[in-house]
Amino acid sequence: MTAVRDGSGMTPAPARHGLLRIAHLSDTHVLSPSGVEWQRVLFNKRITGHANLVLNRGRVYRRAYLEAVVDAAAAMADHVVVTGDITNLALDSEFDAALALFGALARRVEVTVVPGNHDIYLPAIHRERRFPHHFGSFLASDLPQYAIDLPTGRFPCVKLRGPAAIIALSSAVPRPPFVSAGHLGAEQLQALAALLDDAQIRRRLPIVLVHHPPVDSGLRIARLRDGLVDAAALRRVLGGLERGIVLFGHIHRRLRCRLPTAAGALDVIAASGAALDHPDDAVRAGFNLYQIDAEGRIVSAEAHVVDASGRSLRQVAIAQTPGCR
Repeated sequence: MTAVRDGSGMTPAPARHGLLRIAHLSDTHVLSPSGVEWQRVLFNKRITGHANLVLNRGRVYRRAYLEAVVDAAAAMADHVVVTGDITNLALDSEFDAALALFGALARRVEVTVVPGNHDIYLPAIHRERRFPHHFGSFLASDLPQYAIDLPTGRFPCVKLRGPAAIIALSSAVPRPPFVSAGHLGAEQLQALAALLDDAQIRRRLPIVLVHHPPVDSGLRIARLRDGLVDAAALRRVLGGLERGIVLFGHIHRRLRCRLPTAAGALDVIAASGAALDHPDDAVRAGFNLYQIDAEGRIVSAEAHVVDASGRSLRQVAIAQTPGCR
């Protein structure tokens, strides 16, 4: 098979072995390779993010793990999705490093990304549309008539791939220090509702990508601090679906649950950070792999995590939680 390049990398490849294989990465937190210039960038909210990097995330982030994860995902999948927090402090040097990493990945397999809160860390980053400037080529929609213009790009972005409709949403908005909550907004949710009613979506398995969790603990203060503020509104829009998958990140832990709808149920699955060095397999660096058959049924959902050597990956189960709210 000969693949033809386009602005986002490769044209869609036929599913291998009769299955569509989707690799799910999240929270790569690509760091600045040139360090941080204190006077230029840190006298704002970034100072809290940099402190977290030095005191916490910097101790567990492994660039070599991320490279191993990206390489394995490209080898195993037909399509790679990345559910946000691609960068750590939304520095230009981090965007450049992440674009180089995912640009190389896109020469091997198709890639779709959505922004996370770390990718629009400051109001100026949002206002200047830095995310679509760097990653817009990964967000070419097959149904652009449903998209609305946001500072993070045009969403919802839809890619129709065999039995699946990959639907990217943007929940990333600027927040004050110590707050990382996301928000989709009424206009984007209305656009999503109209999109889900399209005949091309109805005959496929919808796979919704969003950075922030579409489910929560029910504690309003927690949702307002670091959850998806309008998660309940998103669930109402998705409530008419008979089947589907919602993929997210943000919480740095793999989990899977079933979200009942009026007509059936949705699989809700989180991926952990793709570069984290942690003893718990639910947290450790890796990616999730979903296999979908020609009828749009989920054949398997599994995780592949970096082994003790840091150079190869091993398969583990994604822990089931009792239910979704």
